[in-house]
Amino acid sequence: MPNRTAVSEIVLVGFPGVPEYFNSFLSAIFFLVYTVSLMANGIVMILVTFSTHLHQPMYLVIANLAASDLLFDTVTLPKLLAKYWFDDSNMTVSVCIFQMFCVHYFGTQDSYLLLLMAIDRYIAICQPLRYAFMMNVEFMIMACGLCWVILAPPTVITVAVRISTIPLCGQNINSLFCTHSTISALSCTDVSSLRVTAFTLALVVLLGCLALIIVSYILIVKEISSSTSAENWQKAFYTCATHLLVIALYFIPRVFVYIVTYIPLITIKSSINILLLALYTFVPHVASPIIYFLRTKKIAQTLRIVFRKK
Repeated sequence: MPNRTAVSEIVLVGFPGVPEYFNSFLSAIFFLVYTVSLMANGIVMILVTFSTHLHQPMYLVIANLAASDLLFDTVTLPKLLAKYWFDDSNMTVSVCIFQMFCVHYFGTQDSYLLLLMAIDRYIAICQPLRYAFMMNVEFMIMACGLCWVILAPPTVITVAVRISTIPLCGQNINSLFCTHSTISALSCTDVSSLRVTAFTLALVVLLGCLALIIVSYILIVKEISSSTSAENWQKAFYTCATHLLVIALYFIPRVFVYIVTYIPLITIKSSINILLLALYTFVPHVASPIIYFLRTKKIAQTLRIVFRKK
């Protein structure tokens, strides 16, 4: 493939227009986010991996989600910290495209894993007698592997290959990391068809998964509403509330930013758009493992046992 790129390096701007004296504050925030994400998601992965009583379908999904979030943060935040700490804002075009691939790959992966989580809860609550047969550990390992290897890569590879062929004239990525929209904004040519393709693929995955998740929880609510047992109500609500909170953190801001970015019905400033990007990207990665620690009894109990032994 011939290299038609007019520039050799990309400059990561971060928050455009923010005065330099805010750099220390921003770098401290991003360092804190990465540290908490590294510790919280790492602990979830270690607990689920080495605690045999957590080798259950639901916890395997949680561990895979933690791995996806941790990898996303590792691909993006160290470079962002290097920019603010060492004024190292440059990266090659190929590295930027690789980062873009990882960003969209792990984002897609999160959507599939959250859908898998919703399916698990639907079967557990609506088909409890079939749960042990349908959602065993072997099946869940295969399902998670399917998300990593088969479902997530095709759409992301399609976008990455197409964007790697366009000539770039600009250098400044006005964002916290490389994405399809920020790279395509540097193109020398009209990339409207490429943007439409990327937007369509993203919305198919995002809205498709979200629609199936909503349907599953509607069926769950319908099932538990027919139950007269207060204990069943309480147990189902306790379980679903945790998952719905994590799902809301992931999907609601993403859908809004995608629509604003690709269908500018609402005009927002670039700095506000990037702030929204930071909130819907990094906050869920930090919040979701903490939510699991607080709301998932077995994980919380396992963590307490580990601390007592130490």
